[in-house]
Amino acid sequence: MLCARRRLLLNIKPMEIVAATNYREQIKSLLTGNNLPVNDLPTLLDNFVVALSNGEVAGSAGLEIYGKYGLLRSVAVKADFRGQGVAGKLLDRIEKLASVKGLLEIYLLTETADKYFENKQYLRMARTDAPVEIQRSSEFSSVCPQSAVLMKKII
Repeated sequence: MLCARRRLLLNIKPMEIVAATNYREQIKSLLTGNNLPVNDLPTLLDNFVVALSNGEVAGSAGLEIYGKYGLLRSVAVKADFRGQGVAGKLLDRIEKLASVKGLLEIYLLTETADKYFENKQYLRMARTDAPVEIQRSSEFSSVCPQSAVLMKKII
């Protein structure tokens, strides 16, 4: 109750997770600021979401679909919003989207967040064990370095 009153007094809206289609430039800026790739960002961001706080993009996450598999990508949160559960909310939305789309598993590549994703029930695996569909993605085949950790979660 106190949080709701405080938000009202300060005119702060609660965090909203919305479709990312209208936020391409803000997402690119966020990803660039977090040293994440933008060159292979899909033209249409129909499987991407953003976290908004007072109209400001606080975080992003996306899902590329390859047959029955999803590739989680572009998970980033602005420094001012870290530690507030933003990434978890984005991840929950992406996992629900994957479920609705009938995907079997979600894969991801990370150089820095493997411990975070382990806490979210993602399992490390050898890159050679990834489905061929995922191996053919630009993120897997050329964008992320070979040192990136591959992880998966069964939906």
